[in-house]
This record gives sequence, structure tokens and C-alpha cells, in this order.
Amino acid sequence: MRLKIGDNVKVISGSDKGKFGKITSIEKPVVTVEGINIKTKHVKPATKEKSGEIIQTEAPINISNVMLCDSENIASRIRVVKTGKDQERFSKKTGKKID
Repeated sequence: MRLKIGDNVKVISGSDKGKFGKITSIEKPVVTVEGINIKTKHVKPATKEKSGEIIQTEAPINISNVMLCDSENIASRIRVVKTGKDQERFSKKTGKKID
């Protein structure tokens, strides 16, 4: 897996195309990005005392629809270089190391 929680990504397809955000969770084929793919759910009241509400949540999107960004929000493919036991990620477009 080349993406990690907390990485800055750019959405490259879908209704939120062109937006940037941070990854909040990763489950193998999908990722959840902060502020992206907001879905609205109307909840009925559970009892007579409680009122209904509208909940907005971030829905997951496919991992192929996001692209990793470097520190300057330039989206590009990444290159993984193994140095001993460690692996470092580099942007192919700018050549900068991605933390």
C-alpha cells in the first residue's frame, strides 16, 4: 500500500474532481478523505421526545480515484526506493521526498 493515513491527496475523478484533502481511513479498495464525498442522511426521531436530524458524513471513494500530493500540493505518481530496511516515497514529477 503506497498511501497512508494523513497523506494529502487530490481527487482525480468523480463529482469532487480537483479537490484536495487528507486521508482519514484506509480499507483495502477504498479510502475516506476529509471533506470529500459528503453524503446526507435523514434520520427519523427514535422517540416522541427526540427530534429528527440530518447527518452529513464522508463516504469512502475508490483508491484509484485519488493521487498522492507532495508538500506543495502537486499531485503525481510516486516512486518507492528501498534503502536497507526502510522504504522512502518520492514524487516522480518533482523528485521531492514525501513524508
